[in-house]
Amino acid sequence: MSLLADWKSARRFRASLSDILVFAEVGRALETTVAALGVDLLTVLIDHQITGDTTAHYLAAASCVRPRTSSARSTLRPGVKRILDARRTWQPPRPTGQRRADHTAIVGCDLFVDGVAVESPGSAADLGRLYEKAREQAGAFVWLGLHEPTEAALTRVADVFGLHPLAVEDVLHREQRVKIERYEDVAFFVVRAAQYVEHERVTATSEIVSTGFVRVFVGPHFVITVRQGSVMELSSLRAGLSSEPELLARGPWTVAHAILDRLVDVYVDIAAAMQTDIDLTEAAVFAAGAPVSVEQIYQLKRQLMKFKAAVLPLQRALAALVGRQFADLPKGIRRYFSDVADHNATVVEQVVAFDEVVNALLQARLTQVTVDQNNDMRKIASWAAIAAVPTAVGGIYGMNFSHMPELTSRYGYPSVMLLILVSAAVLHRLLRRAGWL
Repeated sequence: MSLLADWKSARRFRASLSDILVFAEVGRALETTVAALGVDLLTVLIDHQITGDTTAHYLAAASCVRPRTSSARSTLRPGVKRILDARRTWQPPRPTGQRRADHTAIVGCDLFVDGVAVESPGSAADLGRLYEKAREQAGAFVWLGLHEPTEAALTRVADVFGLHPLAVEDVLHREQRVKIERYEDVAFFVVRAAQYVEHERVTATSEIVSTGFVRVFVGPHFVITVRQGSVMELSSLRAGLSSEPELLARGPWTVAHAILDRLVDVYVDIAAAMQTDIDLTEAAVFAAGAPVSVEQIYQLKRQLMKFKAAVLPLQRALAALVGRQFADLPKGIRRYFSDVADHNATVVEQVVAFDEVVNALLQARLTQVTVDQNNDMRKIASWAAIAAVPTAVGGIYGMNFSHMPELTSRYGYPSVMLLILVSAAVLHRLLRRAGWL
């Protein structure tokens, strides 16, 4: 018992008695590894109040085995690995009328024939059946929308539609560069969607631009969108395109164009909003009164770089889309992609100009800070020079020489004080005329 860590109850894994045979190998592996340590499995389960049927026992135990010593780990490793592998791939049985567990990521699914949605099963879709019907009919395709799918859900989708493993791996990695690639007759592109975050003014912690990734697979009879984050919802886009069957009749690339077109339209709006932010910051930098801090300008710079990371790489991807790599793209659709590329190029030019302006503002504010520091140092030096006058006079008379006529004079003290005041006043006036005070 000392070789095992605490056993935790895992009530989430439940199966009917008919599933026991499926997990027979799992049970044997668990019993073998526990028996190797001289522990009775049933006694341990009862002691730790892990309840449920036999399958739940095995899965609960598999999630709890954590041997502490190296010898125990070497004893348990082979069997526990088999148990945990089975736990990862296990899915509870689906009751009649309920959707599968790996379909929880589906946010939209439609079968379009000649631009008309003939089936819209949503999250309860039988993807294999829909895809087969789309392949059997000319002008038919499936539009599947996913939002942050799990690896199991994405693997099932990849098996149904024949997605390339490298593209699936790119989807599973949250951070990817903006790109477009082609795997035989399937195009795969990664874009970074952006959203402008409303704010009263730019502060040192303001979030101006929020971003998230959108991955799109385009095949002869399907288009699959995979979103990450809450940026750029596509439900309104789906509804808008569904009301225009003449556009959807052109095929899956119509959906791809609509996604990129909306993406770049949002870029245009963000660029206009950021233009306002930059103009206000520029006015504040050179205005009198409360200055804009360097931290505020640097935060604006950081948010601009985030936006630039979304816009700039897309230019190369769109150039590839209208280039020779996709020479078989229908000419009618190609013209629309060229228009999207032109709009994106305009935004790129704006972002590059914004970057230069913000860099200039940052340098100007740093220069202002340096000048302010120099002014402070000059004021400190001026007052130190004025204070040096009485200090010097007091130092002379503090030497206590025996023969100092002023010490015995009746008007010695008033004369010295008058000399100090006049000297300090003259020095103050000279420093003020020089701009040091």
